[in-house]
Amino acid sequence: MTQRNPAPTAARGKRLESSHYLYIAVIAAVVLGAVVGILFPEVGKSLKPLGDGFIKLIKMMIAPVIFCTIVLGIGSIAKAATVGKVGGLALGYFLIMSTFALAIGLVVGNLIHPGEGLKLTPYDPNKKAATDSTVDFLLGIIPGDIPVLPTLLVAILVGFAVQRMGSQGAPILKAIGHAQKLVFRILVMIMWIAPLGAFGAIASVVGATGPKAILSMLTLMIAFYLTCILFIVLVLGTLLRVVAGVNVFSLMRYLAREYLLIFSTSSSEAALPRLIAKMEHLGVSKPVVGVTVPTGYSFNLDGTAIYLTMASLFVANAMGTPLGLGEQISLLIFMIIASKGAAGVTGAGLATLAAGLQAHRPELLGGVGVIVGIDRFMSEARALTNFTGNAVATVLIGTWVKEIDNEKVRSVLAGELPFDERTMLADGHGAEPAQDEAGVSGGEPARV
Repeated sequence: MTQRNPAPTAARGKRLESSHYLYIAVIAAVVLGAVVGILFPEVGKSLKPLGDGFIKLIKMMIAPVIFCTIVLGIGSIAKAATVGKVGGLALGYFLIMSTFALAIGLVVGNLIHPGEGLKLTPYDPNKKAATDSTVDFLLGIIPGDIPVLPTLLVAILVGFAVQRMGSQGAPILKAIGHAQKLVFRILVMIMWIAPLGAFGAIASVVGATGPKAILSMLTLMIAFYLTCILFIVLVLGTLLRVVAGVNVFSLMRYLAREYLLIFSTSSSEAALPRLIAKMEHLGVSKPVVGVTVPTGYSFNLDGTAIYLTMASLFVANAMGTPLGLGEQISLLIFMIIASKGAAGVTGAGLATLAAGLQAHRPELLGGVGVIVGIDRFMSEARALTNFTGNAVATVLIGTWVKEIDNEKVRSVLAGELPFDERTMLADGHGAEPAQDEAGVSGGEPARV
């Protein structure tokens, strides 16, 4: 066993290093874009095609991402439901909490009106930009987008049809799983030019609106962080105290090492094996942990849900066309479904955001370029909130099905039974998660 450890460790170190490079590059691009926009406004505005090109690449990936994740998601629901009470309870809880988190994002967004007053130029795919022939040629290479809502309908139908096929549908799901890996790999490749897209988008926005754009983006970021903190402390903390009698701060202190790992990688996926091991050590039974944690990583994305709705409102306000109440409710319903695939892979959250905007108001896509610039700054809050939500869910569901050792929980959280790090190598929990290599954008989660 000791001979196999260096390879995963080296691979994990390489991935963390790559993630840091991308993170640093995006931050540098945002700062440089803001400086160019303030000092050289006309130059900044001329860099808009960089942001537009990146948006077109993201749009190109929306339909494949939505199709693969929804089809596989329906398959996962069927599989989780077969384990009985635990699976059904977990899925019901995840749906309620995700919807609640999306609604909170809408409420906060309507209170602070992020992006209001920027009046960015709406995106019009049919309008010829005032660029030279070379720029037109390069942008023209990127394929057009596929309508999102028809793709969503087809994906749902295919998912349920494959589910009804039983064992005969297994090869189809396996093939779609391989296709999803290919799609996500392309998405990760696209995200490596995110610094270029962020630089062009921020430079053009700041060049057109001045420092007001920077203040508006800071407002969104601060509001998002505060909303995530309040969600963890007030919503998750209250549930945990009332149902399980556990203090959320004690649980977070127990998971401190995992929080540091997530903060350094912007990915809750990086801590998946450790969360499984620590929840079992805490006193939750293995069957409950085995169902709740992996399923939660796809279906319980509280931080990503808050981000998607707040970012959508920011873009709509920045474009000078706020979403009406009916449109917000429609967007919320769409995000409830589409957000189930917005975890673990860099750019998936951004693709889901673009999908929601394209399905409801295609002219708002131009504002996604601005979100690219600050997306990485919000990814830690998304990942930490998603991770905390899954840890809390595991304790709650263990309590509801009476598969938790309450005495051991108290002893572990009191520090009387410390977690033995050697068990990460001894019991197989050190295995790499399937899509950890990509990181998160969204929180995100990154598979965003």
